[in-house]
Amino acid sequence: MRRAVLSTSLAVMSFVAACTVTQPAGTHVLSEAPVTGGGTFSSPGGISVALDIVNIGGKTGVCGVWAESESQSVMTRGRARDVVATGAVVLDGEAVANGLTFLRKVAPAPDYAGQTGNCVVSERDWRPGDDRRRATIVIPRQVVYRDIDGDWGATGGFVVWFRPGGPGAHPADPKPWD
Repeated sequence: MRRAVLSTSLAVMSFVAACTVTQPAGTHVLSEAPVTGGGTFSSPGGISVALDIVNIGGKTGVCGVWAESESQSVMTRGRARDVVATGAVVLDGEAVANGLTFLRKVAPAPDYAGQTGNCVVSERDWRPGDDRRRATIVIPRQVVYRDIDGDWGATGGFVVWFRPGGPGAHPADPKPWD
């Protein structure tokens, strides 16, 4: 039952996020406390995302950066951008950006405050109190690599997953295997 509810929730959020329209809107220097997210691969490596929600001409803007681990498995190298592309930003239960490839790619860091990020502006009007609301970065769990050769268990191969769970690109970021 819980799995069905989670699947339905993710499907609805994906549909809502797919309907979000954004336009490029310049750059922005990230605040001292940007919203962070990301995750790790089931093989070494991970992704970090940091962003601010800003008022751009009376509309809701999203500005930020993303990074991938410098040291990672050959099975995940070059696939981080595809994972970031599946991400969305949700503010007050409403998707404001879908497909996070507009974010500027930067080197992994323990903190992304002060980084210059790319921005998009959404169709959503800026509302009183938005400057105090914290956005949520949603990047779904997904298969990043599948080797179907061999007989490695019930799935018939080796699988590498992306697992959401907070920033994961910098060596100092907490990892599930620590």
